[in-house]
Formats: sequence, C-alpha cells, structure tokens
Amino acid sequence: MNKVTLLLALGLLVGSCARKATPAVSKSGPGTSTPVAEATVRATNTSFLFMNAKGKAQINMKGNKQGANLALRMRRDSVIWVSASLVGIEGVRAVLTPDSVRVLNRLEKTYFSGGYDYLSKLLNVPVSFAQMQAILLGDYLPAPTGTAPKIADEEAGRQRVSYPLAGVLVERLLQPGTGRVQQLKVSDDASKRDLTVDYSDFKPLDDASALPFANSVFIQAQQPTGVVTAAINYSKVNVGRERLAFPFAVPKGYKRQK
Repeated sequence: MNKVTLLLALGLLVGSCARKATPAVSKSGPGTSTPVAEATVRATNTSFLFMNAKGKAQINMKGNKQGANLALRMRRDSVIWVSASLVGIEGVRAVLTPDSVRVLNRLEKTYFSGGYDYLSKLLNVPVSFAQMQAILLGDYLPAPTGTAPKIADEEAGRQRVSYPLAGVLVERLLQPGTGRVQQLKVSDDASKRDLTVDYSDFKPLDDASALPFANSVFIQAQQPTGVVTAAINYSKVNVGRERLAFPFAVPKGYKRQK
C-alpha cells in the first residue's frame, strides 16, 4: 500500500468504528441538527444535505510521517467524495455510495470499482457507508436492534454510552449540552486492536445554527504491529442545500485493481 492510499484509508477509518451498525434517524431539512433515535441518549447529529470541506492530514506510521491536503464533499446518505493531494498534485480520489466504492490512484495509475469488501480488506475490518459517514461527521450511531446501550452520566454533564457489537466494545463520550460526540473508542480484545477517535476544536457549522462541528479529528489505531495515528484539521467547512459535483473519471491507460 503506498502512502497516499494509506492516508485515504485512515481518513476514512470509520470501518473500525462499528460493525453492521444502524444509522441514527435524521432528516435532511433546513436545519443542521437532529436528535438520535434512542431517547435516553443525549446525542445530537448533523442533518444538513450537502457538505464541502477542506483541510490537512498528518499520518504517523512506525515513525514514517506523511502529510497531505484533503478535500471532502458529501451528500448525506448518498455520496462521499474524498481527494488527497501532495504539493498540489492529487494522488488519490475516492467516491463512495451506500453500495459501491470507486478509488482512483494517480500515483500508480490504477483504479478500483466494486463493493465495500475492498475497504474491508484494506482496513482489515468490516466497513459500511453509514460508518464512513458517521466518523467523518462526528455523529452518533445507535446500538443495533435488540441491544440495549449502557449509559453512564459522568462529571460536568457528560454522558458515556457503550454497547457490544459483533465482538467489539463500542464507547462514545458525549459533550454536555450539545450532545456531540467528543470521543469514540472501539476495543477488540480478540484481535488486540483498539481505535480511539478524539474530536476537538468545535465551531458552529453556519450562522443559522449553533450546532458545533469538530474541525480537528485525531485518530489512534493500536494494532499488533504497532500504533498508527492520523490528525485531520479542517480549515473550511460549508454546509447547506447548494448542490455539489462528485466527479470521477478513469483516465485512459489506467489498470483496474482486482
């Protein structure tokens, strides 16, 4: 795996968050927030229709550091578009829909078009569109049907919600007042893999809404082979109803990955 592909994978590390999770109930109305389906969980999710964001990412894998520029576009529940570039030159572009994954690797002149088994193999964990969307937005995913979450009220009004899911323990720490996810932890004792995602630098999404959005995301993945970290800092985040383009075209001569 080349460095830019690694960057893309870590930037979309949502696959490690949960397995076959049920997405929170939301509406793509004019507002930018919505409560989640579990009444006893004081979480609030975003509910905008379109999102356009830019930022930078820093990856550290076994002492090998790599930085890149990131561009993210999204239409809620429909499309996630990500581009990673170095020194102004795009290295990787990906377009994800609920049932498809397309990745263009300009450095190696290859592309992939298929299902989520590709990202599952790349990240070594099951991956879904709902999980990708949730981790990128810092949204809360309810426990699967039939599983009651454990809810603990902590100091300063924070709430910790946890539940087992397909052999892993999922924990989320919710901010007091706003109900936004402040930290996500996933522990898999069987494979000795742990994931921690910390959300910080919360700012209102727009002038019309007080809902805070995390402009900084720090991901730490503990694996048997060592620790991998990824720091993502957004410099620009715009949301609303304005339609966005999600271009993806394979240049002539690119080889398809299987």
